[in-house]
Amino acid sequence: MTELAAVKAALKTQAVETPSWAYGNSGTRFKVFAQQGVPRTPQEKLEDAAQVHAFTGVAPTVALHIPWDKVEDYAALAKFAEERGVKLGAINSNTFQDDDYKLGSICHPDAGVRRKALDHLLECVDIMDATGSTDLKLWFADGTNYPGQDDLRARQDRLAEGLSEVYDRLGDGQRMLLEYKFFEPAFYSTDVPDWGTAYAHCLKLGSKAQVVVDTGHHAPGTNIEFIVTTLLREGKLGGFDFNSRFYADDDLMVGAADPFQLFRIMYEVIRGGGFTPDVAFMLDQCHNIEAKIPAIIRSVMNVQEATAKALLVDRDALSVAQASGDVLEANAVLMDAYNTDVRPLLREVREELGLDADPMGAYRRSGWAEKIIGERVGGQQAGWGA
Repeated sequence: MTELAAVKAALKTQAVETPSWAYGNSGTRFKVFAQQGVPRTPQEKLEDAAQVHAFTGVAPTVALHIPWDKVEDYAALAKFAEERGVKLGAINSNTFQDDDYKLGSICHPDAGVRRKALDHLLECVDIMDATGSTDLKLWFADGTNYPGQDDLRARQDRLAEGLSEVYDRLGDGQRMLLEYKFFEPAFYSTDVPDWGTAYAHCLKLGSKAQVVVDTGHHAPGTNIEFIVTTLLREGKLGGFDFNSRFYADDDLMVGAADPFQLFRIMYEVIRGGGFTPDVAFMLDQCHNIEAKIPAIIRSVMNVQEATAKALLVDRDALSVAQASGDVLEANAVLMDAYNTDVRPLLREVREELGLDADPMGAYRRSGWAEKIIGERVGGQQAGWGA
């Protein structure tokens, strides 16, 4: 197989999971902006996600968020998804929107609140059993705003105890993906603030616990690709939540703020053997002012472009330059791949998959946007807050 053929073959295996909540209304902490045609039910979210997969060919699964996507019959929801050409993916828990969680959830000083949060997490595992999902994704808003507000070590003890109970409930083929975020909504201390804390807990729990890297959850200047390399080396990288940031956790389209960073991350994934189904590539974005389905299609395409460029790095030439200490040549090899226009290559890949070479144009011509605006009138649109 030629090098180019190998790159094409790899790109055809790529899978990017889209999040159900990205199809609903969202906004800033001050205002949620409603759009016409936004889904009102989990089923309508899945219908929109199916459009993304139909036009990109690489978005076969949809992450659910509980209770935002709560239904009576999850097996029926999984069947509904499959009938539309997609499957249900990761189950995301929500322990940050109830009044009870003002001081935290599984790290809360009150045992009753901790029990409520843990029961919700165990319910999410039940939903995994019903849907066939393999990934439970955990993110906690737990933390404190003021020094002395709570005992920092005690909160870590509560966290470990809670995670252990959920871990023990996981079945065969299921895993726990622990996310971290260095601040917000807690401003003094966050209970899972960085990859090291997440890694420490996952290491103690066992092989079914891995770290998920949200690209927006880092301090300015953080070398995310170094984190990726380290977690891959330790066998603890479970997946990504892809998005972009300019200032904090901005949840913008992946690749929009710093496409070079996305390329660097994808190179380390490929170099470290992480371009496999064992590392989940998920979007975690909010489309506040842009049309949602086209924004998600564009995001998937951005991941594809970064991946294609990373696959084109001449690793033999790079190794030679690195071994000889040729700093400029090593950097040039990497930059040559990054500066390659891979859009013609990806058009070829899509055509070979039987897809339209232009997913954005194909979606616009499909009439789906006009269809859902006309049909989704009345009812309660999906979304959050404000």
